[in-house]
Amino acid sequence: MGKLQSKINFSTSKYRPEQVEEASPAPAVRRYSPAHTDAVTSVAALTPELCVSGGKDKTVAVYNWRSGVMLEKFMGHQREVTKVACALQSSRIFSASRDKTVMMWERHRSPGPSQRFPGHDLVVTGLAASPDASQLCTGSRDNSLCMWDVETGACVRRAAISRNLVTHLCWVPAEPYVLQSSEDKTLRLWDSRELRVAHTFPGKQHVQTYCDVSQDGRYGLSSSSGFGGEGCEATLWDLRQTRSRMREYKGHFQTAASCIFLPKGLGLAPAIATSSHDCMVKLWSQDSGACLATLCLDGAGPLAALAACDSATLLCASFSTGIHVLRVSRGKGLELQEVAMF
Repeated sequence: MGKLQSKINFSTSKYRPEQVEEASPAPAVRRYSPAHTDAVTSVAALTPELCVSGGKDKTVAVYNWRSGVMLEKFMGHQREVTKVACALQSSRIFSASRDKTVMMWERHRSPGPSQRFPGHDLVVTGLAASPDASQLCTGSRDNSLCMWDVETGACVRRAAISRNLVTHLCWVPAEPYVLQSSEDKTLRLWDSRELRVAHTFPGKQHVQTYCDVSQDGRYGLSSSSGFGGEGCEATLWDLRQTRSRMREYKGHFQTAASCIFLPKGLGLAPAIATSSHDCMVKLWSQDSGACLATLCLDGAGPLAALAACDSATLLCASFSTGIHVLRVSRGKGLELQEVAMF
């Protein structure tokens, strides 16, 4: 018996390497000066190192997420900023607000807006700039969409559909089309040249909270409201073969507030990301629908918008703790880690 006990000795060095490897500590989260003093409602990538964000503090911020440095802050809205939009590498930044207006800001110029776009009757909840930032499409809870001449600030086209409470807009790359999600549970594709509906996708069971378009313009993505796991999903749509939805991504327990296509990188197959009011960010395989990674941001409150800065970095806006910088990496499988916040 004595010999047997000596052989089963778990304090021997034979077992130590495995225990140390399994208990590897999580990286420390860097804390930078906050971009906003209240909840962050929207975030978008401006360059691979810079982001634009808007919040309940009525301001629009340009921030270097790598260095943690605030570069510019724009003030002019009378109520909270609901959405921000920009064209990559452009100096023009657009913001929508609960004050029913949209404003254009230009970097390295005067701190005030360079253009104003009044005209909606209720809070502006959708904002999409064309890839060259020469055209702007806005949507509101007043059931209408507007196309604007960016240079003059004039509304050149307006269309309204009963019960079409706009939740988000996204421009289709290299195309004259705009994808729109709505509280009436549908997704619409608009032709911006005439501002008419080119296609209405089959309705879902819950409010469609957000939408995105893949870089090749082939696919659309929308997210759903919900509670207790009912709804709360993201849905993939084929923008060319528009008969029905292609795939659903289920796993959140509360409203899925944002959904985006991830840039190609890390040797990954096509992937998407979602954020939810359940404080979780999830990565999914676009083709299989499998959940690849989950990160819970405890204490962040409901999570709002997502933005992809490069193939390995996501920004996630939150109601309670600012903007979180998330790193996508390949370790033992795919990993999603928080590395900084501001």
